Amino acid sequence: MDWRWAGDASRAKVRAMKIEHVAFNVADPVAVASWYVSHLGLRVVRHIPSPTQTHFLADEERTVIEIYCNPPDQVPDYRKMDPLIFHLAFVSADPVADSARLIAAGASHASEVRLDDGSHLVMLRDPWGVALQLCRRGRPLL
Repeated sequence: MDWRWAGDASRAKVRAMKIEHVAFNVADPVAVASWYVSHLGLRVVRHIPSPTQTHFLADEERTVIEIYCNPPDQVPDYRKMDPLIFHLAFVSADPVADSARLIAAGASHASEVRLDDGSHLVMLRDPWGVALQLCRRGRPLL
């Protein structure tokens, strides 16, 4: 087992946990899943058809997102949300080319920033308004 200290003050041992998935509510999970598979290279690892049309989508590693519609009357208005409140970030070797490709597929441009460490971050919105960030880091996070 991998054990880490929770903090110097408490000195209590806690088991290091791994994130299994991140979930968010969308109005049309079937269309969103199809677009993410076609244009972001994710794959459906589990689908629960009714009543919520839940899709678990994974990348090539082990990162999983869950999209569903439940409850339908509480889908956030992603278009009105600042992208810094909620966004999905994807590694991109070429954010310029990837953003052009995604915009041609229905995404829209939100912002772009280049950091002093060499990072290049492009913020887009998918066709349903969910913020997607394309990241080429000057130094990888992990």
